[in-house]
Amino acid sequence: MHQKLTIALMAGLLVACQPASEMQKPAATVAPSTETAAADMTESQRINQWFDAKYEEELQMSPLMMTYLGRKDKYDEFDDMSVAEEKRKLAWQTATVEEMTTQFDYDKLDLEAKTSYDVWIYQYEQARANLLFVENKYNFEQMDGWQAFAPQFLMNFHAVDNESDMLAYIKRIGGAANGISQLLERAKHNASKGVRPPRFAYEGVIEQATNVITGAPFTESDIDSPLLEDAKKKIAALLDKDLIDEARAKELEEYTKEALLGPFAPSYSALLTWFKSDMENTNAEAQGVGALPNGTTFYNHMLKTNTTTDLTADEIHTIGLSEVDRIYKTMEAIKNQVGFAGTLQEFFVYIKKDKNDERFYYPNTDEGRQGYIDDTKAHYAVIKAQLPNYFGILPKADIEVKRVEAFREQDGAAQQYFSGTPDGSRPGVYYAHLSDMSMMPKNELEAVAYHEGLPGHHMQLSIAQELTSVPQFRTQAFFTAYVEGWGLYSELLAKEMGGYQNPYSDFGRLVAEMWRAVRLVVDTGIHVKGWTEKQANDYFKINTPISDGAIKSEVQRYFVLPGQATAYKIGMMKILELRQYARDALGDKFDIRGFHDTVLGGGALPLSVLQKRVENWVAAQQ
Repeated sequence: MHQKLTIALMAGLLVACQPASEMQKPAATVAPSTETAAADMTESQRINQWFDAKYEEELQMSPLMMTYLGRKDKYDEFDDMSVAEEKRKLAWQTATVEEMTTQFDYDKLDLEAKTSYDVWIYQYEQARANLLFVENKYNFEQMDGWQAFAPQFLMNFHAVDNESDMLAYIKRIGGAANGISQLLERAKHNASKGVRPPRFAYEGVIEQATNVITGAPFTESDIDSPLLEDAKKKIAALLDKDLIDEARAKELEEYTKEALLGPFAPSYSALLTWFKSDMENTNAEAQGVGALPNGTTFYNHMLKTNTTTDLTADEIHTIGLSEVDRIYKTMEAIKNQVGFAGTLQEFFVYIKKDKNDERFYYPNTDEGRQGYIDDTKAHYAVIKAQLPNYFGILPKADIEVKRVEAFREQDGAAQQYFSGTPDGSRPGVYYAHLSDMSMMPKNELEAVAYHEGLPGHHMQLSIAQELTSVPQFRTQAFFTAYVEGWGLYSELLAKEMGGYQNPYSDFGRLVAEMWRAVRLVVDTGIHVKGWTEKQANDYFKINTPISDGAIKSEVQRYFVLPGQATAYKIGMMKILELRQYARDALGDKFDIRGFHDTVLGGGALPLSVLQKRVENWVAAQQ
């Protein structure tokens, strides 16, 4: 449900990292090695070569993004997280657009190259608009704040295959500290302008940051802090492979402790000190961004960014109300199917009341947690067997199911997916928050698993980054409405593929779709209509059987990630609309595999560009 947030975050790293020295160089052009080769190249081949060269320039600005992609360039470096760096990157993007529009003839490009041209400009315009709202952004919050993401990145993405990699890891600890310090300065500046996340976000940041620096070597403890524990495991693995000896292992461990105690510890101490002291300046009652300086304009920007449409807040709110009503009626049908005689509200209570009812809940034990993971894997096995019937393109990367790391785990928080590497060497991972199993009902397991993994984000993101038919920058593009729209569409698609054999699980699917419809109402309610946290919680409780803890976590998420949650339903509705359009236009010629390959085969796209892609496919089939 969330996570692609962090993928978006990683994509955002590329928008923030242009070295100053690069800005003094003229824009590079890419030319074939000989005049003959140039003459033989089509305009599309020329621009695709240019895209690849420019994207490599862009990647070199972000050591973290290269690590995320499985590369080890600048492996001991961290990204510059300052506003000045964002401005330098935007200047670089501006120069690339000027170069592209003057050097290439759009009318001579093939359809795929025209799509790449359109996406390159769209991303530039998005970055330009983003820079207008740097004072409105929350850099630290309880959902995906850097206080948790920085250590998570080191632990999960910085692979250590040799001693050099471990030394790079140790140096990066200092880089992470610098990044936290830069972002803290931005948070302080924004606060001086009257822009602060709600008090509960402060509390979440303080709790997570404290968890990061609790344990050895930060405190007197027999238990290691998360990063030291991770470093020791990586060093031990080198020792087991005979890549280092015992003496070197001890040295590397000491180097790690030195890096953690300085400058990493001071950066987190400063973060905690400021957030604790500034807590008194937050409002006891959470407010949407519409109540903050420039907030309404910022929210409209976030809606456009996340939905890739021009839908207004009022239009999205109305769509949400309509979808809530439609799904409510479908829920009634399943309630009647299972023979429940009461109202739908009473059915909500019935399926969530008894936390010890094994039909609806796993035990809140390690065995129950493992049961959740094992059952998820079993459902994936069913979907895997059906994939060739619904997709022509299949991913190389496999998928794993894991529990979220203890230091960042939250009761009832949204599940997450992190993609693997393009070559398939690192699998994708579906992370589940399993600290409180009473918030993880069995009947909702399938919908969440299909959304995050198969046929959802794992299919979409893995196929995108493995594409060879488009320039590399498009394999890593991220548009929330497309990505999350596909995830929600996949929940329904999984039903067609044999999922939800239990009617209670099918009801769980509707609960998940209702959840996303409610988001349209609640997100716009919070940020435009002045809804309080209680109003948002109450609307959720009336329309879904979601646990109180999960509702609280969800609503607090919407406060700190304005507009993001609206993308799911808007994106799903567009994909369903395009599928029906293609089915009506093609009749017996319609092939679901061809449709899915068309939707996924070009990487993530703004919805307007996706529509053009499907229309072109339909025309070709006709």
